[in-house]
Formats: sequence, structure tokens, C-alpha cells
Amino acid sequence: MNTATSQIAITDLHPSPDDILGDVLAGLSGKPKRLPSKYFYDRRGSELFELITRQPEYYPTRVELALIADSGLEMAAAVGPHAHVVEYGSGSGRKTRLLLDALVDPVAYTPVEISRSALLASVERLDREFDKVEVLPVCADFTQPLALPEPANPAERVLLFFPGSTLGNFTHDESVRLLLAMRETMGEHGSALIGIDLQKSPELLVAAYNDAAGVTAEFTLNLLARLNREVGSDFDLDGFAHRAVYEPAVGRIETFLDSLSDQVVRVQGRQFAFAAGEAMQVEYSHKYTDASFNELAARAGLEVARSWNDPRDWFGLRLLQRT
Repeated sequence: MNTATSQIAITDLHPSPDDILGDVLAGLSGKPKRLPSKYFYDRRGSELFELITRQPEYYPTRVELALIADSGLEMAAAVGPHAHVVEYGSGSGRKTRLLLDALVDPVAYTPVEISRSALLASVERLDREFDKVEVLPVCADFTQPLALPEPANPAERVLLFFPGSTLGNFTHDESVRLLLAMRETMGEHGSALIGIDLQKSPELLVAAYNDAAGVTAEFTLNLLARLNREVGSDFDLDGFAHRAVYEPAVGRIETFLDSLSDQVVRVQGRQFAFAAGEAMQVEYSHKYTDASFNELAARAGLEVARSWNDPRDWFGLRLLQRT
């Protein structure tokens, strides 16, 4: 588009403070206590995640970028021309550039971001680079079915792009619900290109979520800073510590914020007691095999049409279509 970024209309379906508060109160009332990882991504959280992707221990972004660069033309052929590309969690846009370059005459691009600031930054970058692709951003929680903006030029198909292994941040039941929502959003002739982190050495996995520079720890603790600002909680950021471990029985990294002392956190007049050493779960990061991912897809009425892995089988991209 040649339109100035400031003139691009954003469809704003962003969760309200009441939505966030309800999720936080429900999570802190549970046993064990939990906080939703989807709220990591305010402005600072998005900046910190971009820094995480550049840490030497964090392999997924580097490997996925190389995979799209190497196999982008095959992916484009499998998708087909004149697609409306809808990206869930658009982030920095590095992967998006590679995909849009490879696709044949994409009609429109809709980034879907829960962070309005990250969405605006992504739109500004990509609008400058792809002047023939209509940009139709949506600020929303993508875990629900989306009514997509209509491009000025009709698209032949919808391609949902969900890179970065974010699907692994959900429980299996939550993943099925998300895939069902994607199935509805993509329509009868659409498809979804999804990144999945594959099973590998536990040492590699643990290092990726506990980088030596401490960026991931800062990213995790920033969730508490956001909640203090947006829902009036009083989390002491110095009173919690980041910890990520691999649980082989369930094939996932589990990330916690551990309470460093006996303490009480207040949220909108309610009090939540933490014991010293008590772990509050903030994120899952599932690692898949072909069998486990195919089973998830099948539960949502989807099947894997094409598969791409990097040469070491560390990371994969899967093209899903309706069964």
C-alpha cells in the first residue's frame, strides 16, 4: 500500500482491563496458582521477546527463519496464489517478510496482535516494504474465531500463518480449541502454516529458556509489571524468580515464577498468600513429535497436507487443511 501507516484502520478487538482482571483473579485462585502467558506481550514484553530470539541459546527463531528461506517457494506452491495472509502474533515481522516474498501475488496481510504497540510497529515496517499488499491489522486475542477484514481485492484463499511454536504454549485441550477456531477462521478452502518445536536434547531445551544473559527471566517478570500497571496488583518483582524446567513425561518446558519468601499479593482488594518457594505457573512450551502433532490436528478436524523440517529436525512447519 502507498497509504501512510497512520491512515491504516486497525480493527481493535483487544481484551479489556476487565478481561485481564478476570483471568488474573481466576489464575491466582487456582491450585497451583497460574498467570496467562498471553499477557506477556505488552510493549516492553514484545521488545524483550525480540531480544530473546537473538540470544545464542534460543535456537527456534534462527532455525525457523532458515527453514522459511530454504523452503519458501515449496510452501508458496502448496498454498497457492492470491492469498489473504493472516498472521497470529505478528511480532517483528522477520518471518513474514520471507513468506510474503515467496508467495505468489498475496492480496492482503492481516497481522493479529494482542499488543497494540507491537501491532503498530509491525504494520509500519511491512507497509513500507510490500506496497502492493493491502495491510488490514487486527488488535485481538487470536484464540477466538476472527471475523477477518475484507480486502479491497478479493482473495482466493486464506492462509493463517502461526510461526514461532506459540501453539506449544497452550495445554493440549487449549490447543485443540485454538485449532478449531483457526479451522473456522480459515474457511473451507483455506489453510494454516504452523511452526512447531520438535523433541530434542533436554539440555538444548532448558538452555533456550534460561539464557545466560537473563533476558528470558526479565521477560517473565515483566508480566508482573504489566499486571501491576493494568489491573492494580502489587506484585513485588524482586520477590519472585524465573525458573524453566523440562518435564519429559509430558514433553514440555514448564516456566514458573517462584516466590522468594512468604508474601501476600493484593489484586483489586483481594489477597493471595504465597509461601516461600511456592511456584506460580506462567507458561508451557510443548515440544512435538509428528504423531503428537497429527493427533492434535485430527481432534480439530484438520490434517497435515505438507511438512518441512530443518536438516537437524529441531523445528518444523506444517501446512494444515480441513480434513
